[in-house]
Amino acid sequence: MPYSIFGNKFTRHSGITELMDDLNQGVQGGDDLLMLGGGNPATIPEIEITIQGLLQKLLDQGKLLKTLANYDGPQGKNSFIDALVELFNELYDWGLTADNIMLTNGSQSAFFYLFNLLAGDFKAGKKRKILFPLAPEYIGYADACVSEDVFVAVKPKISELENRHFKYHVDFDALKIDDDIAAICVSRPTNPTGNVLTDDEIEKLDKLAHENNIPLIIDNAYGVPFPNMIFADVTPFWNENTIICLSLSKFGLPGARCGIVIANPKIVKAMSNLSGIMALSPGSIGPEIALPLVKSRDILKLSDQVIKPFYQNKSQRAIQLLQDKIKSPNFRIHEAEGALFLWLWFKDLPISSDSLYKILKKKGVIVVSGHYFFPGLSQQWPHTNECIRLNYAQSETVLVRAIDIIADTINALYETGSV
Repeated sequence: MPYSIFGNKFTRHSGITELMDDLNQGVQGGDDLLMLGGGNPATIPEIEITIQGLLQKLLDQGKLLKTLANYDGPQGKNSFIDALVELFNELYDWGLTADNIMLTNGSQSAFFYLFNLLAGDFKAGKKRKILFPLAPEYIGYADACVSEDVFVAVKPKISELENRHFKYHVDFDALKIDDDIAAICVSRPTNPTGNVLTDDEIEKLDKLAHENNIPLIIDNAYGVPFPNMIFADVTPFWNENTIICLSLSKFGLPGARCGIVIANPKIVKAMSNLSGIMALSPGSIGPEIALPLVKSRDILKLSDQVIKPFYQNKSQRAIQLLQDKIKSPNFRIHEAEGALFLWLWFKDLPISSDSLYKILKKKGVIVVSGHYFFPGLSQQWPHTNECIRLNYAQSETVLVRAIDIIADTINALYETGSV
């Protein structure tokens, strides 16, 4: 059966569907797979107990069934939006109103709406594009636009640091913005690398966005104030020309599919219209669960005192294991400044990162090949095939077993060229 152009685009192989298929196999596969791929948050007992208590209270009060039995509006649950407005204004004095916030069925939906609203094919044959000023970037962006060829990415500057670390920086000298660019988009912390753009980098990008009359989109799924999986000292940023996307997923509610968008009222209204057409309304369960946490500010306390230290400690443990077990001087780890991933660079890797992913998968370890994380990068760059992303948020047992297999594989590749 023939598909439309739309159908052909969205049924072909993509990195994000491969990642989610692997994630599902990892969840279903028990101990047979060591799941260091995907973006599933860790099981944190204190967070689970909190969510379980909230669900039970909602059930006892009859609110859970009421929430399940009713639609919200296309902008999302009003009570949750109002609570978020109060929270952000209290924290940052941004002067938000309810017209500045909408909810979506997860951040992925938000970016689908945004990219297709701002970029793609326009009248008179014009095409506008999304600029990623710092590659690598999130794998889920690559296929989130109906039109083809709508992303432009810029290679980073690389600082090689002590103890086999490195860090990416925006190469502002290489950043060219013309009339074809519809928006600038960054993640902070960056998925896949754990990189955190500095305040200076964000301010420069904001200045470029204003000068070119385009929005700056900041994917804040791992950032402040929740879930606060960010280990660098940074200043939260928003203005009327900025679009911030947050999520309840990494707080511990990925199944609730709740994304949060903060933007100017015109963007919020346009995205709400899209939401009404495509989904009728965003889901209600995530906002209903999180509402008392936002009102009480416990969402901040749990993010600061439980989630952040948990992931920071896990990341340092995983880094130590990798450094101890991988012997090659060609091995580098990106500076871990946030999120739940480590980005590993193997200089002059004898095989491609995709081949490495397949070898590790046969050995029962799931990672993500780095080549998927460079959407819009047109020039050839060997670095794109020398990196992998791993999720360190697994149990100690899984982490040690998986890193042993990764290290044995990498050590053999560098010593003999094969495994």
